[in-house]
Amino acid sequence: MFRRHWWIALIATGAGLGAGAALTSAMPKVYESSTAVLVQAVDQDTNAQGGRTKGMVNLDTEAQLVGSGAVATKAVALLRSPKSPIELARDVSVEVPANTTVLMVTFQAGNPAEAQAGSHAFAEAYLRNREETAQNGLNQQIKTLTAKIKQLTTTLAGINARLSRAAKGSSDESNLLSLRSNSQNQLNGMTGKLNELTTTTIGAGSIISDARLPDTPTSPDAMVNLATGGMIGLLLGLGLAFVRERFDRRLRSAADVRDRGRMHVLAALDERTTPHFDDVLQPYGAGGRVFNRLRNEVLATMPPGQQVIVVTGASRGSASTLVAANLAAALARTGSDVVLIGAHLPDSVVDAAPIARMLGVSSVPGLSDLLAGRVGLTRALQRTPRIPSLRVITTGGAATAAGLMQSQRLKDTLETLRRQGGYVVIEAPSTASSADAQSLASLADAAILAVELRRARRPALLDAAEQLQRVGTPLLGAVVLPRLSHLRAAEQAGPAVTLSPPSPHPGPRPDETAVLDRDLMQPQRFPTNTMSAAEKAAQKVRPRVADSAEEITAVIDMSGLDVKAQDGDQQ
Repeated sequence: MFRRHWWIALIATGAGLGAGAALTSAMPKVYESSTAVLVQAVDQDTNAQGGRTKGMVNLDTEAQLVGSGAVATKAVALLRSPKSPIELARDVSVEVPANTTVLMVTFQAGNPAEAQAGSHAFAEAYLRNREETAQNGLNQQIKTLTAKIKQLTTTLAGINARLSRAAKGSSDESNLLSLRSNSQNQLNGMTGKLNELTTTTIGAGSIISDARLPDTPTSPDAMVNLATGGMIGLLLGLGLAFVRERFDRRLRSAADVRDRGRMHVLAALDERTTPHFDDVLQPYGAGGRVFNRLRNEVLATMPPGQQVIVVTGASRGSASTLVAANLAAALARTGSDVVLIGAHLPDSVVDAAPIARMLGVSSVPGLSDLLAGRVGLTRALQRTPRIPSLRVITTGGAATAAGLMQSQRLKDTLETLRRQGGYVVIEAPSTASSADAQSLASLADAAILAVELRRARRPALLDAAEQLQRVGTPLLGAVVLPRLSHLRAAEQAGPAVTLSPPSPHPGPRPDETAVLDRDLMQPQRFPTNTMSAAEKAAQKVRPRVADSAEEITAVIDMSGLDVKAQDGDQQ
């Protein structure tokens, strides 16, 4: 899937990278500065159960106090910022390094100076708030002790007054003496503690590493944004590729034909080995070796007595023509008698008479003339000049043979060819464009599907196999070819048949079973790679004046071999 749709993933990844770059440029820059504050324990500090440290200071609580409203208010006053304390507190964060009593106060701002000033202001405000809180607690203790000392002094004065009035040696005197001693001891203890509190110095903490001016922004992170955008784009591209693969019904490789079409692939050609419409493949070339292996597989698969092979296509086009012509040539090179029947009417004028052009034979008479009864089988069969054991029945004249594929004449023709003992290869139209493929397959012993990649679709391939199965024709497999639209020869060869212009003078009407000379070929064109320079120089065309305008004859001299076209139906 990725190999076929890599461009979708590439485009999506590029779009993700572009989105990451755009997001990076659009996001405001954020600078951070941190201040390290060493927190010292004061007398009022208590470590709650579950605190982060084992000392007297609970740093979890202190970290929450840094962002409190009281600290934020003092920070606003220190910064002289127009922001409210709540807004300013959103930009501060606190971290506690492990196993320390240090708070890392970090402040974020839009420029380096504000980040530095904000971090220092919050650290300073926290220390001041902590110191004020401790001082207030100490003052409250002093105030409480002072009140108790005053109360105890008053009580002690009353005890002394009562003791002065008590009789000596009485029980009241002894009780008052004991009560005065206790009160005096309490007063002495409180006085000593008050002296200690009044001389205590508050140490809330200190700044051990002040905020620095940041050099680079911490946000946005260009690498993170690009990596995130690229990864999201890649995942999105893979998803789109999967969706396209899921709903794309075109066959793009031989593996698709085998896996998605559930069909055995007999041979697969690529752009290097696929033939053009000017000649069959040479037996020792790359493409020729592919068809030689195809021939061997066909011969090994077909049992003795089975001779007729139909080649049809899964889509419109000339794929079946190329496969049928090259398969017939490969079979004929073994010395077997092979007959190639062209039953596929070309889809366009550009593809006119492709078999005749590839094998160097006349385009007429052909199958349409044979089935219409205008010529006999001997007249329709043409022996190819380069492969003597290969004979060809072309498609025929302009009149299509559609509707005649189920005629008794076609069955008799195939039966006659069977009795001759050679192989018969039928070039049939595609199953998607005509029902003739199914009719021809019903008369054959085996079938081969020509699949043109990027043009044939999976439903058409399955339908072609089902059509062949319905008529009971064994399907040997598929021959896979690349798309043929861009594989035409760079320079189109001239037509293999030159038709004479119609005569303005009416001539005698020939018999229905005769072949009109104007349907026969004029000077025959052979592929240039099959004739030497001496043979080209020796080839001469000598026209002969006919007795009438309807009869046009020619004599072709090829290296001493004289072929004379006679008048009427004789050669």
